Amino acid sequence: MKKKLNFLILVVLALGISGCMNGTHSGELENVGLLVPETVNDGVWGTKGYKGLLKIQSDQDVDVFYKESMVSDTSIEQAVKEYEKKDVNLVFGHGSEYADVFNHISKEHTGIHFVSFNGNALEENTTSLKFKGYAMGFFGGMTAAYHSKTERIGVIAAYDWQPEVEGFVDGAKFQKKNIGVDVEYTSNWDDKALALERLDKVIGEGADVVYPAGDGYNVAVIEELKERGLFAIGFVSDQSDLGQSTVLTSTVQHADKLYEVVADRFSKGELPSGNLEFDFQDGVISMGQFSPLIPEDFQSTIKQHVKHYIDTGILPNGKEAE
Repeated sequence: MKKKLNFLILVVLALGISGCMNGTHSGELENVGLLVPETVNDGVWGTKGYKGLLKIQSDQDVDVFYKESMVSDTSIEQAVKEYEKKDVNLVFGHGSEYADVFNHISKEHTGIHFVSFNGNALEENTTSLKFKGYAMGFFGGMTAAYHSKTERIGVIAAYDWQPEVEGFVDGAKFQKKNIGVDVEYTSNWDDKALALERLDKVIGEGADVVYPAGDGYNVAVIEELKERGLFAIGFVSDQSDLGQSTVLTSTVQHADKLYEVVADRFSKGELPSGNLEFDFQDGVISMGQFSPLIPEDFQSTIKQHVKHYIDTGILPNGKEAE
């Protein structure tokens, strides 16, 4: 009887070890999946997610998969089922549109941890990531106001909840108290035609520097500004390659680096559920390259302000980022 009991204990222990080796629990990264609403070839937001995925593949030695044009709940759910069959246990939804559907389906796929952006993660195996955009907007606004000759600048934003928009306005007002800032919204990250309409409006009001704070249309807006001999503050990626005579600097969100951070935390069993925020201090937000049009002394001033913010959390106006 005792031998049988010992045998049963060994069997249970072996099954337990086998279960751990399947990697269905947080802390053992198997394979990684990515869902993007548009394409990984947009040169901005989608491309950053794809680069992050490839870096995870290299660093963690896992297989990675991605699917484009994932916008409907049905297509997302089907993609997750396919990923599950490929032993994916970490899925990134590259945008805010994935948070709700991930909350909905997460209980049916408990072996997967779901990660989205700018949403509200409610379940045990869901996490939402948020870039704290206020500070980067503040430094972008300072630069725009410094360079403006018309004393009027503009913002073409997607949504009014974007913290970088308020930061941009506050930074501009800190640099030049009486500068005018016109803010227009598209209610869409990707609507190029509407963004260009909004651009016409702010230029008509006299803006000579514009912040296109929407990842799907900012290249089109910058190209139009270039044609008109006006100036831009780049958004999401370092857009100096679009022309340093046009792009004064950029407010950069390193989504690719953030993917690495998340995958590393997951592999160590340290990725919590819920909503997480990231800023300059985490190494995933920075200012881009400055145009030669911005004098060295002002560049140095901004860099000193950024360093002070990283060290203390305090912005040039003496306040903490909102």
